[in-house]
Amino acid sequence: MSAQTKVYLPNKIPHKRPKVWQVLLIFVLLIGAVFMIAPFYWTLISSFKTPNEYYVFPPTWWPNPFTLDNWKGLSSLEVGNFSNFALNSLFVCVTGTLITLLTSSMAGYIFAKYNFKGRDLAFLAILSLMMIPFNVTMIPIYKLMVTLHWNNTFIPLILTFGYYPFGIFLMRQFIHSIPSELIDAARIDGANEFDIFFRIIIPLSTAALSALGIFVFITLWDDFLWPFIIIDDPALYTLPLGLSQFRGKLGMNVGGLAAGSMLAVLPVIVVYLFAQRRFIEGITMTGMKS
Repeated sequence: MSAQTKVYLPNKIPHKRPKVWQVLLIFVLLIGAVFMIAPFYWTLISSFKTPNEYYVFPPTWWPNPFTLDNWKGLSSLEVGNFSNFALNSLFVCVTGTLITLLTSSMAGYIFAKYNFKGRDLAFLAILSLMMIPFNVTMIPIYKLMVTLHWNNTFIPLILTFGYYPFGIFLMRQFIHSIPSELIDAARIDGANEFDIFFRIIIPLSTAALSALGIFVFITLWDDFLWPFIIIDDPALYTLPLGLSQFRGKLGMNVGGLAAGSMLAVLPVIVVYLFAQRRFIEGITMTGMKS
């Protein structure tokens, strides 16, 4: 008869006190969270206030009285319609993001996996374009759009990031880490270059594509200067141009601007919440690749 071994477990797991620096870190992060959330909260409650309540001192932290007039006014602007502005922005952002993801991933694949004369010099030239601000190239690009008769259309807005140096750099860094043996094996099996790109490279690059997609979508969604220059027809206005309609000659419609701003920021938050894991993964993994 074998002796049974008794195992004695402690009644309570010893609790380790947090260190002082951990408490300070949590405190600092909480303060930072308050500073980040406060503007959103103030904009939200301002969208439900009456015009007289905007200038009350001390300021009220809850609408009194509560009104929906500012939200109803979004459908009765003097120039254009707010829902039309949102649809225009959505069309431009989705289309422009898809085109950018395609061109950047293709160029990144070429620079990462193809050996040709002048490859490193061409890639260096692309990286140098990242240091040129848009304000420098804005006038020649505008003249080109006028020459092509593309002004006052969605085409210049969609093709803004059609050639995106940062996107090419990001995808090249990520695709460079994909084993070349997979590509060689696919070629031995008879796959052509498009099959390799769409069936191997793209599925393995979803993390980097998600990160790049969020960058491009948010930039296109928030862009004001380029649409302001290239678009004249109010029917083609995007959301940033639509929000500018709340500023008139005699003052600013604070409530309408607050309501429109909350609607404008909502899609960006939704996109980031759904893709934040892939976004962080893509940025982290791409930063680790050489």
